[in-house]
Amino acid sequence: MNENVKNTIIILVKLRIFHASSTFNFNLSTGTHLKDKMATSTQNIVRAAYRIFPVVFQGTRQAQKIRIPFIAPAVRHFFCSANLKSDGIDGPELESIEALSRYRDRPWEYLESEEYAERYGLKAVWADYRRNHKGGIPPQKTRKTCIRKNKRCGNPCPICRDTNIIIHYQNVNLLQQFVSPYTGLVYDSTRTGVCRKQQKLLNKAVETARAHGLLPSQLPFVDYSGEDYSNSHGAVGRTPPPATYTVGEPWYSWYGNIEPNEQELARVKKIYKAYLK
Repeated sequence: MNENVKNTIIILVKLRIFHASSTFNFNLSTGTHLKDKMATSTQNIVRAAYRIFPVVFQGTRQAQKIRIPFIAPAVRHFFCSANLKSDGIDGPELESIEALSRYRDRPWEYLESEEYAERYGLKAVWADYRRNHKGGIPPQKTRKTCIRKNKRCGNPCPICRDTNIIIHYQNVNLLQQFVSPYTGLVYDSTRTGVCRKQQKLLNKAVETARAHGLLPSQLPFVDYSGEDYSNSHGAVGRTPPPATYTVGEPWYSWYGNIEPNEQELARVKKIYKAYLK
């Protein structure tokens, strides 16, 4: 089997060299029509060789399928870097792309890296940010979004300006920078300068983190009074009978006919005489 493989490889190499040389010669002399005919004849020779040694080619393909899964994980980083370098990306751009792919799955690792410490120190990501607006009074709302059609606007918000900052409910250190330690509420976007699109994602991530128990949630304290929830109160208890009650009279005195005071009635009629009919 090894001898057959070697012979087949030698035949294919010779055919490849012959095809390349013949194509080059025909390009110089005869033109494209003869080159197409030569390419067709070469393909027929290869097909015939494949029909003669089907077992050899099948074994070679199976060996390649077996080798690829074991080799690919070991050299994945090498091939990715090689592809980026072949596209003309090198230096700081290549490092930023690799860092972005590294922090995409685990964004909380960026806040523990040396790069973050050098850029922000111990401050929050929005501490040194200043909004860019006309006049001395800032608008009541921040911009809708900082990135439109893959183009970043001038002076983007604290989250959009750094591609390594990714909002995720497990990125607790980032979420705590946007939550007030006194009230437990998320800071308004006019204070942090975050665009409205990122503010929505931030509010959703904070709610999800609290639902998973990653962020503490504060519940309001209510002092329950026992009198408000007891059945001994007069409004919910049994109606007490009047002090003096006789059969045939109303339960309360104001339920029956009340005779008004004659002097008070005359005074009221005198005041509203022009309006009475």
